[in-house]
Amino acid sequence: MPRARRAYSEEERDELWRRWKRGDRITDIAIGLERKPGSLFGRLLASGGIEPRKRARSERALSLGERESISRGLAAGSSLRAIARDLDRAPSTISREGARHGGRGRYRATKADERAWKGTRRPKACKLATHRRLRRLVASKLGLNWSPEQIAGWLQRRHPGDVEMNISHETIYRSLFIQARGVLKRELIEHLRTKRRFRQSARRQPSRQGQILDSISIRERPPEVEDRAVPGHWEGDLLVGGHNTHIATLVERTSRYTVLVKVPRKDAETVRKALARQIRRLPDELTSSLTWDRGTELAQHVRLSVDVNLDIYFCDPHSPWQRGTNENTNRLLRQYFPRGVRLDGWSQANLNSTARELNTRPRKTLGFKTPLEVFTEAMH
Repeated sequence: MPRARRAYSEEERDELWRRWKRGDRITDIAIGLERKPGSLFGRLLASGGIEPRKRARSERALSLGERESISRGLAAGSSLRAIARDLDRAPSTISREGARHGGRGRYRATKADERAWKGTRRPKACKLATHRRLRRLVASKLGLNWSPEQIAGWLQRRHPGDVEMNISHETIYRSLFIQARGVLKRELIEHLRTKRRFRQSARRQPSRQGQILDSISIRERPPEVEDRAVPGHWEGDLLVGGHNTHIATLVERTSRYTVLVKVPRKDAETVRKALARQIRRLPDELTSSLTWDRGTELAQHVRLSVDVNLDIYFCDPHSPWQRGTNENTNRLLRQYFPRGVRLDGWSQANLNSTARELNTRPRKTLGFKTPLEVFTEAMH
């Protein structure tokens, strides 16, 4: 069963966006809010890294205080005109309010206020959603690798004074990054120079480590991971076989418990789905983080992090030794999977059997306990 995720309070949302605009790292924000970096990734990804506009109550709308006065008046048997006179409102306003929320006998101020607040949600369609010709033109230019700023400037020069055919580059970015809008195809992001999935703060120095976008460096891992005192932190990689075949390996740092994962192909989506399927079978309390090499097979790490509620860190470029537990285990696995042997003929059941054999072998580093014993002890 997936772990329940605690909702963000209004104060936490304000703090998140204040620090994100300031250029703070995701890990630092997560520590300050006592959240997992993967949780922040998912929230930023859904909004495109752009703070949602805050809703404001219309000055003409009834306030909670006024609704409480209406509730007391209705309960006391006061007439609608008398209630309206006390509130300096039209009697028709009080009449509609009462009828809309249960009438004289069932009206409750708090519930009426909550329903009214939800009922006023009227998302305004963005310009590209309502102007088909402009949307097609913007999409075609993005497909030619034009930047949003170039498109906005060209439109202003091509259609001077034409409000319907002019748009700001910020609106184009919002339509690309904010998933809920669904106006421009998300694939068009691949035509942006940076190819990032959400808006970064202008004060933040962009990362260019390897080819993994929006990655969190191994240097930002909590100290508890380094000393192996707390179980639940994993290292992973692909074990390479002949004819470009692979097996994914996951090793828990404290117990050296190993999980082998069948991956039919090396592409990012296939690897993500295969890893998610196996990680969900592990105890929730023993899946806190995963450290991976900088291979592009984990390019969908943000989605994987959100799917399985797991923090994901990446080694420095060309530094596989930083996940030495996994490297040592992969050397042991060569006893079962020699170099050059094709790995696509092994079923998941076969891999589970091999992992079980490895996990029941005593290890000197564990005081000659088996990884399975140490892993089982950590669950209790």
